[in-house]
Amino acid sequence: MPRRICVVVTARPSYARIRAALGAIRAHPGLELQLVVAASALLDRYGSAVKVIESEGFRVDRKVYMIVEGENVVTSAKSTGLGLAELATTFDDLCPDAVVTIADRFETLATAIAAAYMNIPLVHVQGGEVTGSIDEKVRHAVTKLADVHFVASRPAAARVMRMGERRDRVFVTGCPSIDLAREALEQGPLDAGAIERWGGVGARPDLSRGYLVVLQHPVTTECAEARRQVEETLRAIDALAVPALWFWPNVDAGSEGTSRGIRAYREAHALPHVHFFKNVPPEEFVRLLDGSLCIVGNSSAAIRECSWLGVPAVNVGSRQAGRDRASNVVDVDYDEREIAGAVRDWLAKPRPPRDELYGDGRAGARIADVLARIPLGCEKRLVLEGVA
Repeated sequence: MPRRICVVVTARPSYARIRAALGAIRAHPGLELQLVVAASALLDRYGSAVKVIESEGFRVDRKVYMIVEGENVVTSAKSTGLGLAELATTFDDLCPDAVVTIADRFETLATAIAAAYMNIPLVHVQGGEVTGSIDEKVRHAVTKLADVHFVASRPAAARVMRMGERRDRVFVTGCPSIDLAREALEQGPLDAGAIERWGGVGARPDLSRGYLVVLQHPVTTECAEARRQVEETLRAIDALAVPALWFWPNVDAGSEGTSRGIRAYREAHALPHVHFFKNVPPEEFVRLLDGSLCIVGNSSAAIRECSWLGVPAVNVGSRQAGRDRASNVVDVDYDEREIAGAVRDWLAKPRPPRDELYGDGRAGARIADVLARIPLGCEKRLVLEGVA
């Protein structure tokens, strides 16, 4: 019988991070894909990623609603608890041979706890990375709950092993998001009607001479400052007067402050060169990134996909503090002059070279191959011998 591999997708970025692996698992003769879509991936105000998932041909086996309204630290904790309860029921129904969880979100922790307490082998994608904020705690907590680790880079693998994980359970596959970037570029540039298909609100700027991509999420440990922080970026983008495509923030604590900051600024200022989106299909988003002059904000896409694409990035604030990065990233504080100045510097320079720090674009097949052959189990012991 094929192994039943249950992958839990909980947010818009998580789908992009794992899509290549989903396709490889589904296509592998020794595996059966079970797909669970949960949390903000089901909600329209965060882009309804489930619609994209289904439109791209994936069958969703279960939908798990678990987001408590409020987008603050209390609701994040409650959503985690609700997710734990609902995902336990889901896993009991599906009886997977292994559960796959992604990265470092609070929903990832709920997935990991449910699988671990149900004696289901847990597979963690993107462990061992340094990110700062609450994500740092969640990522490493999930590493300790996980039984198999698919990491994006050798530095990440070394960190996982220094945490006492077995070497024969740590696999440097690269990040599946780089697979997506490679596949997207093979399709060529975006067609002229793409922007119209995505909808959104705001101005319709002329993009023929280039554009910026802006994506700024709240920082959970700084959630009270979310509105002030995004206002600095809004003022910088306004002052630059370069066409910009701005994407809505995620569901983390502080999201309401970020969203209110954007809405209030739009009401008080014309912003004739900025258009706002909730979501676009993952491959089209990568092609949009590749055609941009620069990405601004604090999305991990600036660190991961844009390093491979060679797209300049202005990383604002602390959300990506400590993350391994290539030469495409410049870090600035929450300051409109610093942000605008860093963008202008990039616009005056050639694009940075591509970097394979996060993989070569073939992670999905590697992940499926390991899942089909590795012995699965949920017994663990701390291994520190020979680890520097």
